[in-house]
Amino acid sequence: MLKEILSISGKSGLYKLVSKGKNMFIVESLIDRKRMPVYMSNKMVSLSDISIYADEEEVPLAKVLTKIKEKENGKEIAYNPSTIQPDELRSYLETILPDFDRERVYPSDIKKVISWYNLLIKNGLVDFESGEDSTGKVEKSDENEGAADGGE
Repeated sequence: MLKEILSISGKSGLYKLVSKGKNMFIVESLIDRKRMPVYMSNKMVSLSDISIYADEEEVPLAKVLTKIKEKENGKEIAYNPSTIQPDELRSYLETILPDFDRERVYPSDIKKVISWYNLLIKNGLVDFESGEDSTGKVEKSDENEGAADGGE
């Protein structure tokens, strides 16, 4: 499911891949449902390609989101992004991923993961580790190959 959800550099929120063309993608914002073209020159990454640094190895974002979902009982996280302190963010992530790398995972990264989680939950995209969305439709495993390039 996360394979078709994209983060696009310079744009807030998350986007669902709708269609692929020769030199562009059509994406739909998870915030306002507006569709727009995104060109190959834009830096974008699929959420399935993102990992969180940990002491031993990198942990895929899907596993982190699943742990958050278990902790929050499938509900959104109640927090105010403008007033939450960096120490509170680190403490929260520590309850989810005790061995996250405190040197390489910044509070802004944690805030982004929390906002992405809330946006996914709000849109009914809750099965982070499987190939199904909330409607039970199975993703095509190779449809989005090469859609995302690079890291965060």
